[in-house]
Order: sequence, then C-alpha cells, then structure tokens
Amino acid sequence: MTDGNENFARALADVADAHGQRQCLLLDDGSVWSYNDLTFWSQRMAGALDQRGVGRGDRVLVQVEKSPHALALYLGCLRLGAVYVPLNTAYTHEEVGYFLGDAEPRVYVCAPARGASLEAGGSGVEVLTLGDDGTGSLPEAARMATPHEAIEACSSDDLAAIVYTSGTTGRSKGAMLSHGNLQSNARVLLSEWGWRDDDVLLHALPIFHVHGLFVATHCALLSATPMIFMGRFAAAAVAAALPRATVMMGVPTFYTRLLERAELNADVCRRVRLFICGSAPLTEQTFAAWEARTGQRILERYGMSETLMITSNPLYGERLPATVGFPLPGVEVRIAAEDGTVLGADQVGVIEVRGPNVFSGYWRMAEKTAEEFRADGFFITGDLGVSDGQGRVSIVGRSKDLVITGGYNVYPKEIERLLDELPGVAESAVVGVPHADFGEVVVAVLVGEPNRPGELPDEAAVRAALEGRLARFKLPKAVVHVDALPRNAMGKVQKNALRAQFAGLFAPSSSV
Repeated sequence: MTDGNENFARALADVADAHGQRQCLLLDDGSVWSYNDLTFWSQRMAGALDQRGVGRGDRVLVQVEKSPHALALYLGCLRLGAVYVPLNTAYTHEEVGYFLGDAEPRVYVCAPARGASLEAGGSGVEVLTLGDDGTGSLPEAARMATPHEAIEACSSDDLAAIVYTSGTTGRSKGAMLSHGNLQSNARVLLSEWGWRDDDVLLHALPIFHVHGLFVATHCALLSATPMIFMGRFAAAAVAAALPRATVMMGVPTFYTRLLERAELNADVCRRVRLFICGSAPLTEQTFAAWEARTGQRILERYGMSETLMITSNPLYGERLPATVGFPLPGVEVRIAAEDGTVLGADQVGVIEVRGPNVFSGYWRMAEKTAEEFRADGFFITGDLGVSDGQGRVSIVGRSKDLVITGGYNVYPKEIERLLDELPGVAESAVVGVPHADFGEVVVAVLVGEPNRPGELPDEAAVRAALEGRLARFKLPKAVVHVDALPRNAMGKVQKNALRAQFAGLFAPSSSV
C-alpha cells in the first residue's frame, strides 16, 4: 500500500476508483451496478454504521439474503475497520442467540421480518434490517448518512472477519480472519487462476460463506471485472447465463443439477474458460460427466473457513479427478500422523497447513486454538489426505466427525444432543451418507429406550421436533431405528459401520 494502510478495503477501493465506470454487478432484474455504484453504497453503509458508534474492532453480525446492498455492507464494514461476521440465512432464532452472545456485536443486521421478531424478544443489541430488494432500516439510514470516504488504517494482522464454523461439541467456533489473510489469498488466486481483464464471473453462491464472499467476490473486485450476481442458484437460470460468463465457481451440487439440464452442452459453455468447484468433494462421476457434456475439466480446489484456499488443481496442466491439486504459492502443506510425525509421499495422515492464509485462532477460545496448532505454527485441519511424489494432494476422509451437505458443514454432535432429548430415544448417532445431489445428507440413527418399546419418533416427528431449532440443511433427510449402535472394544460408536450400512439409502434406484 502506498500510504502504508494494510486495510484490505484500501486495495479494493484503489481498484474501484481506477475503474469506476466499469460494470460490477449484473443483477437478476436486468439492472447493473457499476464500481462507482458499489463505492457510493459502501461509503454510505459505513456512514450509517459510524453514526451508530460502529468503529474499528466492533463486530457487525449480518444475516441477510444476497443482494448488492449486502455486498456494499461488507465493504463498508471493512472501510471502518469493523469486524464483519456473516451468518447463514438458514440459522434459526435459537441458533442466532448463541452468536449474539458470543460475538457481542455492536449491531445485528438481518431481514426485516426477522428483525421485528428479534426486537420483540428484546435481544439487547441494536437491530438494523436489510431486505434483498435494498429496503429496510439500514439502507434508509445509509441514504441519509454522510458518506464515510476515509478508510480506517489497519495492519495486515488486524481482524477483518469472524466466520463461524460448527463445533464438534455443538458450540460453534469463530474463525478469526485478518486483512492480511484476505488479501494474500485473493492475490494468489488471481494469479493461479489467470484472471483476465475481460473475465465475467457467474456468481450464484451465497455470500455468508467463505466461498461466495471471499473467494469469488474478491477475485472480481480486485480485477474490476463484472459478476453475474444471481440472488440464488437455480439451474435453469444459471444454464441460461453461462453463454455470458467466462468463469463459474460452484459447489458439487451446482454441477450435478446443471447436468440434469438438457440444454447443457459445449456450445452453451463456449465462452467459459474455467469451471471451479469446492466446499465439498466432487465425485469422479460428476467430473467425467461434466467433461463428456461440455468438453471441459472442472478445476477442483481445497480450502476451509480457517485457512481460505489451500490447494488448487492447475490452470494449465493435468486436472485429475478426486484430487485437490497442489499447495498454493506461499502455502505449506504436509501430511502428518496424529502425534505430528511428518509422513512421506503416498502415506495417509492429517493435512496440516501453514501460510499467510491461515487464521490467527478461534474467537475467545484460546484453549481450542492451542489444540489446533502445532508448535511450529502448522494448523491441523482434521482432514485426512495423501500427497504424491509431486506434491499433489488428495483428500481421503475426515478425522473429525463432519458431514458436508450441499457445501455446508454439519457437525453431528449438535444434532445428537437434541435427538437424545426426544421421548423414547435412548441414544442416537448422526452420520452422512452419499446423495447424488447434495454429496452427502444427514441421517439420524436412533435406539429406543428398553422400557418404552414402540415409542421411537419417526422421520416426521423428528423433523417436527427439530424445526425451528436447527437450520434446515442440518435436519435429517432420513431417520432409521436400530436395536443398538455398533461399538468398538473401547465402547466408541463405529460411525464408519453405520455409514456403510446405510450408504444405499439414497441410491438412484431409491424412491426416498
């Protein structure tokens, strides 16, 4: 930075100021925001927050639908040096209550209907609303606010965002990402993926997630290129937009659903130079089917909320199915045993990573942070992987008890805790099983109380009991009853056995 300000907003503003007339956001209704428009609104969002006492280091908790104003809000927070805390829009009031208590935000920004309900409940935090159509108390305040043109001076280590990830104990952890984390990773991706001045990004991802907010938008914003900014993924609309795009980023579900469209072919994709996939494992079948239909090989990469992007298959060179490619420049990746012993090529172990992309730790969880880092600074991802002799990484499993459904992480313990409270349930186990559309889906395995035969809740009863307590993507897609859970000699539930037993629940021939 020429002025020594390492606030990531400074870098983004420099690009926007130099290319203000360029198209930035191509919206579903046919309207277009220029880079000047995005700057206009980000300055006014910052002004409205500033009037409410939001400043450097203050958390701004945000749970809103994707919209250009929501993106401007994110940039306005960066401009103030505030800490942006995005939440999945599917989280319930009960789940949001935890985040309000843990993050202690200066303000909470949400959809108008949710805001009215929260204010009625008396949360104690100032609530501002933002609808997907740009209406609500925050846009109204922004229109009246004095533009906040200054950009707060920050160092690269200053906190820019907290991204909550599900916790193995049911308690979500806030991954603290710095301005340096965001900027270093974005610039590496621009180079590795060969971002061009004429690129057009098809953006159908949510922006409460690292993939959609940081990986996708940062690439476009740092290069002043347009985004086809779709409110949500709809296969027909995305297929119709492909002829206007040069890059698409998505989760595996995007690709499986697009393959169901008869109109998908090489001609529809003729302008697209790069299809990128992440957030969940891409199957070899989807990889092969996509190549057969479009003539293009999907570029799979690997990242986490705690690390942003770690590896990528090459832009030029062989992209192999079932691999996530090579470590990004400046990022160190190693495979280690549980005791930290570094393993050699072709040996399966835990993936560990170190670099400027890696977060500083978990918000207000010093002990948990210490557990997840080696003494030499490597972060223990919890994913099991193997590296070949050339350094190409493949993920073979997870050491943590995690289900990835439609690109979203679900930790079974959070669901099991609620299942065990249900009448008639002696114990439960939650596992992920294969699903053609979502990659994996949540399945609840229930054991009944011996003295209460026939009282185990069925799928409808379980969903009814959990509705409103858990986000919908966490709800079990199937509920099965067993006499006992399989256990090893130490008494630990063998979830691998359960996954194998119920792997065919959602096989193509199934009507479920």
